[in-house]
Amino acid sequence: MSPVFAGVLQLLALMAALALAYRPLGDYMARVYSSEKHYKPEKWIYKIIGANPSAEMRWPAYLRGVLAFSAVSVLFLYALQRAQGVLPGSLGFASIDPDQAFNTAASFVANTNWQSYAGEQAMGHVVQTGGLAVQNFVSAAVGMAVAVALVRGFARSRTGELGNFWADLVRGTVRILLPISVIGALVLVACGAIQNFAGIHEVGQFMGGTQQWNGGAVASQEVIKELGTNGGGYFNANSAHPFENPTPFSNLFEIFLILVIPFALTRTFGRMVGSLRQGYAILATMATIWLAFTALMMWTEFAHHGPAFEVAGGAMEGKETRFGIGASAIFSVATTLTSTGAVNSFHSSFTGLGGGIQLLGMQLGEIAPGGVGSGLYGMLIMAIIAVFIAGLMVGRTPEYLGKKIGTREIKLAACYILITPALVLCFTAAAMALPTPPHSMLNSGAHGFSEVLYAYTSGANNNGSAFAGLNADTQWFNSTIGIAMLLGRFLPMVFVLALAGSLAEQKPVPETTGTLRTDKPLYTGLLVGTILIITGLTYFPALALGPLAEGLAS
Repeated sequence: MSPVFAGVLQLLALMAALALAYRPLGDYMARVYSSEKHYKPEKWIYKIIGANPSAEMRWPAYLRGVLAFSAVSVLFLYALQRAQGVLPGSLGFASIDPDQAFNTAASFVANTNWQSYAGEQAMGHVVQTGGLAVQNFVSAAVGMAVAVALVRGFARSRTGELGNFWADLVRGTVRILLPISVIGALVLVACGAIQNFAGIHEVGQFMGGTQQWNGGAVASQEVIKELGTNGGGYFNANSAHPFENPTPFSNLFEIFLILVIPFALTRTFGRMVGSLRQGYAILATMATIWLAFTALMMWTEFAHHGPAFEVAGGAMEGKETRFGIGASAIFSVATTLTSTGAVNSFHSSFTGLGGGIQLLGMQLGEIAPGGVGSGLYGMLIMAIIAVFIAGLMVGRTPEYLGKKIGTREIKLAACYILITPALVLCFTAAAMALPTPPHSMLNSGAHGFSEVLYAYTSGANNNGSAFAGLNADTQWFNSTIGIAMLLGRFLPMVFVLALAGSLAEQKPVPETTGTLRTDKPLYTGLLVGTILIITGLTYFPALALGPLAEGLAS
C-alpha cells in the first residue's frame, strides 16, 4: 500500500468516525446545557464554592465569573509550581523558576498549554496530575461555557440573561469532558499508553550509558489534553512519544478526540437556536476549510521534490516512522486548526509551505473547527462579519438568526477579530527589533523569522505548538508569550459575552423575502471567503517574510 493511499484511508476513517459521533454527541451537549436538573455531585460542588446554579446572569456577571475563576486558577497553578521542591511526589525536581511558572500557569489556564520546559525533566506527579491535568478539564469547560452563553444570546430575546457560568462550568466538566475522558483513557491504556505513578528509572544502554525515564498518569492526561483541545504533553516529545501515543490506531483516535467536540458543537448550536440547518451551515464552513488544509498539507509533504524526498517517499524529516507522512499531516492540521497544539511530529521540520499552512491555520483564529467552545464562538463572530458584508453589498440592515447586527454588535465583532492579530504582530515586531530575543533563534533568515512569528501566533491564538528551534525558555519569551496567552484568551471573551448580552436583549426580527438565508450553500461560500480574505489581508506581509519566502526558495 502506498503512503499516499494509506493517508487517504486514514482520513476517510476519521471522517466516518466524526460523522457517527456528530448527532448523538451534539444533541447530548444541547440537553446538558439546557437542563434544569442538578445531579448530586454537582450540588456538592456548588455548595463548596458557594454558587447558586439556578441564578441567571447578565453578561457582566457572567464575565466576572469567568475572570475570577481563571485568576484564581492562575494563582493556584503558579503557587503549586513554585512549591514543587517541597511537595511529595515531586520526583526530586526543584521548584519552577518564577518566569517559567508564570508562563506555564498562564498557558494552561488560557487553554494554550505552551511549554517552554521538558515535562519529564521538570514536573513531578503532583504538578502534572493535580495542577496541569485539572486545568486541562476546567479551561476547556470555560471555553464551552462562553460559547454556550453566545448561543443563548442568539436563542433568547428581550432579556439580558445568559445562564449561569458556574452551572455551565460544572456541567461541561462533569457531564461531558469527564465521562468521555474515562472511556478514552481506557482506550489509550489498551493501546499501550502508560498509566502509573512510577518514579525515575534507568533503561537499557544509550550512547554508551543508560537512559532515564519516569512514569506518570499519562493516559488520563493525554486523553483530556486532546479532548479539551489543550495540547500540553506529559513528555517533551508530546504525542510523538510512544508512552503518550504508541500506535497508528492511538494516533488516529487522538485526532478524533481533538475534533469531535468542536465539530459536534455546531449541532448543539443548531439545536439550541431551533434550526439544525444553521448548525449544518457552520459545520459545512468548518469542514470545508479543514479538508482543504488537510489536502494541501498532505500534498506539500508528499510531493516535495528532491532525491532525498523521493527516496523517503516524501518529507520524512522530523516525522515518526510508525505514523508516516499522511498521519503526521492530518494530526498537524487538526492541532493547528484547533487550539490543541499537540504534536506527533516536529513542526519546524515540515516543508516551508507546510509550515505556512500550520501558521495560517492558527491565524484564521482556530475556527475550523477550532477549540472546544472557542472554535464555535469564533466562527459565529465571523458569521456576523460575513452577514455585515453581505448587508453592505445589497444595502440592507444585516440580520443573523433573527437579530439585527447594528453598530454596537459590529463594533464588538470587529474588536474581537482585531485583538489577536495586534498581539501577534506587535510582539513579533518587538522581538525582532530588540537585540536579545533573536539570539534564541536556532535558524537565521526566513525560517528563523517563522520561529518567532509561530511562537506568538501560537501563544495569542491559544494553540501551544511551536517551531521548536526557538529557545523560548528565556525571561523575554516566558513573560511576553505569557502575556500574549492571557490577553489572547480573555480579551476576546469580553467582546463575545458583551455581544451575547446585546443580542439577548433584542426583539426578534421576522424573516422576509429580503432576508439573507444563512443556512444555504451561498452563505457558506461567503463565510469561507470572508474568513480567508480577512486573514490574508491581516497576515500576508508577515507570511511573505517567513514561510512563503522559505517555501518559494526551496
